[in-house]
Amino acid sequence: MSVAVQLEHASVRLGGRAVWSDVDLTIEEGEFVAILGPNGAGKSTLLKALLGVVPLSHGAASVFGRPVRRGSPDIGYLPQRRRFDPDLRIRAVDLVRLGLDGNRWGLSLPSPARRRRVGEMIELVGASRYQERPVGELSGGEQQRILIAQALVSGARMLALDEPLESLDLNNQQAISQLVRSFCRTQGVTVLLVAHDVNPILPFIDRVVYVAGGHVLAGRPRDVIRTETLTKLYEAPVEVLQTTDGRLVVVGQYEPVSHHANSH
Repeated sequence: MSVAVQLEHASVRLGGRAVWSDVDLTIEEGEFVAILGPNGAGKSTLLKALLGVVPLSHGAASVFGRPVRRGSPDIGYLPQRRRFDPDLRIRAVDLVRLGLDGNRWGLSLPSPARRRRVGEMIELVGASRYQERPVGELSGGEQQRILIAQALVSGARMLALDEPLESLDLNNQQAISQLVRSFCRTQGVTVLLVAHDVNPILPFIDRVVYVAGGHVLAGRPRDVIRTETLTKLYEAPVEVLQTTDGRLVVVGQYEPVSHHANSH
């Protein structure tokens, strides 16, 4: 397996403050990786560093063996949750097509190959039955599927998804996570997904990257998601329980700033 993402001794400073420092991280192609941690710890900053939007203050970062650069066609980016106006009339299929067209609104008729590509991505995310409906009428989970199809349609080899599960119910969180894992497996796409709560996605991910207290800790879920490891990283009590069917459940992920327990 080849390397998709490599960070070496990487650090980021924003406004004179160290967000995280001396990070070494390797992610293989086709892995589904969750980036976790409290609010303000630098999870989104990690994504943006790999997108070439936030510069490193120290160290090196590469994606698919090349130094990171802004606007790489290899990466499809889904920013934090966009709210669609319920009155928005653009069809779901047209929103996906924008992933190919950029800002060229309807200047050229889509070629058969382009139309086929859009159709394939909509089918891949399981959105065929509502592709003709206006985006504003779709549920949160349906909108997220369409946005993922839009991020994939240009042929991206990696998806950077910033909190795509926020405000979705548990069933939709798990359905989207299962969808993401399936195209990691079938398409070889590498996925970095920023999340606040690990529990809904834990059965689906290959690797976790925890960002907390200026540090980044990465590894296989069962190696990293341990009571003593997370308590030390968060500098607050975190307990990892194992259910009777062998699943891990993280409880008491405290916010270092507010010291109020997470509601999940």
